[in-house]
Amino acid sequence: MSEGPAKPGSRADLLVGWALEAGFDRAGIATLAPQAGTGSSFLRRLERGLFASMAWLGRRPNRRVVPATLLDGARSALCVALHYHPLEGEPEPAGDLWPRVARYARGDDYHDVMERRLRRLSSRIREAFPGAGTRLYVDTGPVLERTLAARAGLGAVAKNTQLLDRSGSWFLLGELFLTLELEPSEPLAEDLCGDCRRCLEACPTGALPEPYVLDAERCISYWTIEHRGELPERARTMVGDWVFGCDICQEVCPWNQHRAAPVERQRAGIFGLPPDRAELDLTALLSISEEGYRRRFRHSPMKRAGRSGLRRNVAVAMGNRADQAYAAALERARESDDPVVGSHAEWSLDRLAEGSGGGRKLPEIRD
Repeated sequence: MSEGPAKPGSRADLLVGWALEAGFDRAGIATLAPQAGTGSSFLRRLERGLFASMAWLGRRPNRRVVPATLLDGARSALCVALHYHPLEGEPEPAGDLWPRVARYARGDDYHDVMERRLRRLSSRIREAFPGAGTRLYVDTGPVLERTLAARAGLGAVAKNTQLLDRSGSWFLLGELFLTLELEPSEPLAEDLCGDCRRCLEACPTGALPEPYVLDAERCISYWTIEHRGELPERARTMVGDWVFGCDICQEVCPWNQHRAAPVERQRAGIFGLPPDRAELDLTALLSISEEGYRRRFRHSPMKRAGRSGLRRNVAVAMGNRADQAYAAALERARESDDPVVGSHAEWSLDRLAEGSGGGRKLPEIRD
């Protein structure tokens, strides 16, 4: 049964309510006017080479600057957020691997979770408004999603380039582009960062050379997730003992210095650590078989790095920890049929032999 046509304002309220019913924590409506300020900033970052080897970010850049081009007849975007902040009473993962994996990556793949919910929401909208066009994105298309979410009132872009509101920055974003004319939400007028520079000062690799600018070439997340093949020497020491991603700039943010009150356990089930992955430590992950990798990481965002990339990162983490307990595992990995894993295992064995390293002591490269 159709909800029938409605004025843009009441339609916006209706769709935001449906998004919350679909399981999202926040929702708002953004206009699709060209993103002049942020778009110019994005293009300058391209010119400066701040996206490292992520060449896809430079393909058809104008589509990111003019979001209306992402769907024929697009008039609005319904932006959504799903929190993954630590819950009150929720224990931190134990062991020598998981504390150095970005929090969002510990549980189910948020792409799958959010896309399922957005597809259901899209179907509901098309049924209620026959002829309406929709297109969804979850961190997979040419969308400057933090800027769009800020337009939709979900927060403001912080100095570490994350989206921030008074609940912190532990949330994931998605968008549903619509051909419906909707009244936009009110953007957040408050400057939540102020004079604070904790994120810039805490970044151990200088990946935040100035407020609101991220240099991927210095970012631990880039090297442990996006980069394929051999890590250059400077990157091997740079990543410390992080195996996938990095949370440092979020952990030091004053707005993130709390745990959320217990909420629906559905969220904890999404972002909590599954038992079969909780049992993996660095040694077990370094030697994981192809079958074991596929079984354990099939529904994990960590599959983005691939088995070779994860094992490469583990070998480097062992060397940076300079713990002789890893020597036997690294000796076995040095003979791996994966040359990338083998070469990084050999590098870490050299680190152990030199007695150098120290996973949390990263080099100063702030030129």
